[in-house]
Amino acid sequence: MAVAGRASEFGEARPQRFAGLTASARNLTTLLAGFLGRPRSQNDNQPGHHEPGPAVELDCLRHVLAPELLAAAGQRSEDLGIGADRVLIQWGVINEGVYLDHLAVHTGLDIETLEYVSRTDCPLPDGGLHLCARHGLLPIRQRGGLVYVSAPHGYSARRIVRLIARYPLLRPRIRLTSIARFNSFLEYHSGDALADTAAKGLATRFPDLSAAPAPASHGRLFRFFRYLLRLSVPVVLLTLAPMLLLDAFGVILAIWFLLFTSLRLAGCFSPPKRRPRLPRLHDSQLPIYTVVAALYREASSVAPLMQHIDDLDYPREKLDIKLVIETDDLQTRAAIARLGPMPHVQVIIAPDVGPRTKPKALNCALIFARGTFITVFDAEDRPEPGQLREALDVFRTHGSDVACAQASLCIDNTADGWIPRMFTAEYAGQFDVFLQGFSNFEMPLPLGGSSNHFRTCVLREVGGWDPYNVTEDADLGFRLARFRYRSVMFLSTTYEEAPARFGSWLRQRSRWMKGWMQTWSVHMRSPRQLWRDAGASGFFTLNIIVGGNVLTALAHPLLIGELLVRGAMSVFDDDLSSFFAKPYVELYLATIVAGYLTTIAIGLIGLVKRNLLGEAWVLVLTPVYWVCLSIAAWRALYQLLAEPYHWEKTEHGLAQHSRIASQRRAEAGERRGWLRDNA
Repeated sequence: MAVAGRASEFGEARPQRFAGLTASARNLTTLLAGFLGRPRSQNDNQPGHHEPGPAVELDCLRHVLAPELLAAAGQRSEDLGIGADRVLIQWGVINEGVYLDHLAVHTGLDIETLEYVSRTDCPLPDGGLHLCARHGLLPIRQRGGLVYVSAPHGYSARRIVRLIARYPLLRPRIRLTSIARFNSFLEYHSGDALADTAAKGLATRFPDLSAAPAPASHGRLFRFFRYLLRLSVPVVLLTLAPMLLLDAFGVILAIWFLLFTSLRLAGCFSPPKRRPRLPRLHDSQLPIYTVVAALYREASSVAPLMQHIDDLDYPREKLDIKLVIETDDLQTRAAIARLGPMPHVQVIIAPDVGPRTKPKALNCALIFARGTFITVFDAEDRPEPGQLREALDVFRTHGSDVACAQASLCIDNTADGWIPRMFTAEYAGQFDVFLQGFSNFEMPLPLGGSSNHFRTCVLREVGGWDPYNVTEDADLGFRLARFRYRSVMFLSTTYEEAPARFGSWLRQRSRWMKGWMQTWSVHMRSPRQLWRDAGASGFFTLNIIVGGNVLTALAHPLLIGELLVRGAMSVFDDDLSSFFAKPYVELYLATIVAGYLTTIAIGLIGLVKRNLLGEAWVLVLTPVYWVCLSIAAWRALYQLLAEPYHWEKTEHGLAQHSRIASQRRAEAGERRGWLRDNA
């Protein structure tokens, strides 16, 4: 099976003279991680683990902070199921470094700055160094023995205090450091290992499931002759029977076109299943949740994004936020710094190795993710406040085979022009109608680029995102299916900004089209293997939905051109009815009309669901929009051949209007009017 087996977490062994020490470090690290760090994340959403007993991690602050404040932190710790030290740090009451200084004095432990620790001091192999971030525990070799550096999180500080009180002889073996210093050390010293994992991890573990370039196994002359041989077959057919081949090709395109529209309609008229409403989880039952945003040249979007994340109905103490930026993006880095200290946020610099793509940046965040669940937001996203809890309810309702929950995406800057209006209708039909119904069929979902929520352990199991696929979300949906996992839709919305100018829209849509072509070509490398892995439903969904999405855009101008040519030829006939006497004309006409009508119907239903029926007039421009889609598809095909891994960035922060902001202003005006009238 193509997806069978997993790569070892710690990679290749180090030289023989370090083998014993490496094994010892690995075993002791695992043992201490279970004692000092959080328990291993389970693939469920059961009530969180609580550390019994008083909050002894606050004893070092008894003469520093007011008793009432310490009592409040202890109560919050009990309510959330995390250490009271983390509560004070997240509240901003005390800096993490200052707290660790007090804890070090109280326990007799040393502070490790990691400034003078080199890579050779750590006995773990390269493939395992960066994985220490999950446990906050790093073994280093000093004076012939092992010392463990702990960056306390969860209940680590409480367990350290108890451990030292019970076994005081362990003091020389344990040191303290801040999470920021710990992660910076790992980022710097994991170097090539971090870059290889982010850029080449999937291609190394599952080469058949990656769009990465395959290593050349034959010489140029051999590849040239093989290319000529493949090209000779269609050339010979075109020479011997050109009309027959063109008619056959047109019929195949038309049938594929009709299958695509039929499956979309079937999804639209399949009513979404209603999930039972579950009781609200207490904060102590909520798991750590990782939120990732890959940012590039998004300085103006950082502050609004962090505000929307802070507005989420989720305890900040249990959010693990990763902002991934590129090495040369100094403006975004400065914008993040201007926001001030954010203890729950880690800024990761993506290594400048491999393709500079969003999925590679997401893989960097996945390496350091501590959450049981993980979600992705784009720079301009505005998720509804309850989205994380809604996603958890989805995982609670379904079994462990559901690995991803996808929220709906909705365009906010609808009033910026006809392109955002058409985008609004397109998204409303896609996420609020088609995918909501299609989710009932238990087929692979072509995921959206953001607001998809994953079980972190499953995401690591399947290899994360493909950094060489420029539409990584659609690819991941089908890769999950090949590992026998499912994705489902749920009723929550994230508002996004659509490009308002044709040039920006064309670059974005061309990238999407190119990524869908990559996804189809990767998973269809071995059709028989795809059938075995994903079953018939996965096989046909890939070919009809992903393949059909691209093929309809490519075929549209060909079918229109065929009809125009045949219509022009019929003008010179004595009987204009001869136009319909030509072969397959009815099929071509039915294909085009069905495509237009399906797009209009799905968009109209979606706009009704969004209470945006006033924007339905834009659907009259569907034929024009399809021409634009065809231009994007043919441009994507050229790019697939010329520059397959080039990422054309979508500009954000250019919206002139915001439907949500207008609604909030109107609501605020109504409240002020009510207060004035009732004063």
